[in-house]
Amino acid sequence: MGFELDRFKGTVDPDFKCNLCNKVLEEPLTTPCGHVFCAGCVLPWVVRRSSCPAQCQRISSAQELNLVLPLKNLILKLDIKCDNHARGCDAVVQLRHLAEHAETCGYAAAAAAAAAAAAAAAAATTKCRNRGCGEWLALRDVDAHMRDACDYRAAGTCEDGCGLTLTHRERRTRLEDEDGGGGGHCCVRSLKALSGALHGKVLRLDKELKKQSLRANAREKSLLAQLSAVHAELQVTALKYQRKFTEYSARIDALSRSLAFPVKVATTQ
Repeated sequence: MGFELDRFKGTVDPDFKCNLCNKVLEEPLTTPCGHVFCAGCVLPWVVRRSSCPAQCQRISSAQELNLVLPLKNLILKLDIKCDNHARGCDAVVQLRHLAEHAETCGYAAAAAAAAAAAAAAAAATTKCRNRGCGEWLALRDVDAHMRDACDYRAAGTCEDGCGLTLTHRERRTRLEDEDGGGGGHCCVRSLKALSGALHGKVLRLDKELKKQSLRANAREKSLLAQLSAVHAELQVTALKYQRKFTEYSARIDALSRSLAFPVKVATTQ
């Protein structure tokens, strides 16, 4: 996809730029009409649109593109800043030696260590698994939080008739009046919510069942069509061999009669 212009020391020749990404050419490929682009830019273009990006000629296949080796060699001689320049590395090397420098660059190791530390820190935290709780905790603290501190941990079942499991938050905010106004646990409201959720799940399962049934029916029809085609082909083949068998049997009978006739004549004489 090209190299950023500001990474190069001095002014870059305009002929070294890709007209798609406007960066310094990386693995330059030429079209049959003579235009040059980065391999990472022109290949997806040709695959999707089957034409030159300059819209001057149709290109039916990526095999029509060719590597411009002399141009690539000139670009490889350009001086470029290290990949870790933003992290503090002041090295400037020829582009051909950039990969070698990257392997020994001390700032690359620091960057890798920082990335590893960030990944380790992300892996060391996790979200509470209690439904409704969105709190993120250190991995070592999550079990204690879910067991002792989470507002959404189970606090027993409702004793007013619905039998649903209450969370500590619901128990703490539960209202004493029957209509449950104010956001506490209400048996009727909770049962309706549960019923709605179950109904939605049933509808989703029914929809998925119908989808799978349609797929199965289509598959069955396809298999039956294939079986019918194979059966027809076998019948044609069987008839073909039957005709050949009849033909060969007739030839054998004729040959047998022709061989038997001279023997009878000789016997008569």
